[in-house]
Amino acid sequence: MGLFGRKNETTAPSAASSGTDTAASAPVSPDLAALTGEYTIDPAHTSIGFVARHAMVTNVKGSFTDIAGTLHLDGSDPAASTASIDVQMASIDTGSADRDGHLKSADFFDIEKHPEMTFRSTKAEALGGDDYRITGDLTILGTTKPLSIDLEFNGSAKDPFGNERVGFEGTAQILRSEWGLTWNAALETGGVLVSDKIKLSFDISAIKSGS
Repeated sequence: MGLFGRKNETTAPSAASSGTDTAASAPVSPDLAALTGEYTIDPAHTSIGFVARHAMVTNVKGSFTDIAGTLHLDGSDPAASTASIDVQMASIDTGSADRDGHLKSADFFDIEKHPEMTFRSTKAEALGGDDYRITGDLTILGTTKPLSIDLEFNGSAKDPFGNERVGFEGTAQILRSEWGLTWNAALETGGVLVSDKIKLSFDISAIKSGS
């Protein structure tokens, strides 16, 4: 994902063949091109978190701990890079067993019928420096809507076990009601118990296949 949007000017299609704007872009550096390959997300070093406003006055934080996925990074044509992520909804953890049980119920995620949340990338763009934006299809409760995630590429390194790793962190916001997550309760003082707006955070570490 950190490669998205940096097209190699020697391979970019012409305006005549693509019908798109072909403003000059910087050549891909050798370091960037070296990241080309298939990567598997490391669930032990990856987390997807969320924050919701509770009772209009405090924040409740949580995360999902069972995450799987793959990245395809293409250094010669970064826009061809892709990401696929699957999250097991039963792995939700907010620090309260009672609250987690309610979130797993039919009031919210209904994990018996919809055990997974998925994301499939469809587009990516460079925002400058190490900042990128990836857009894709987020599916929750069987409903699929587009989601854009602002990402920072944290770099690459070889760990002590010989694995080639890349890292990313990112943020996004959604209105949960757009995915059918509409349960709520009115407060006596006005307002509702759970905010519609949810803040998402992503910390992703991925290992290159065959490294």
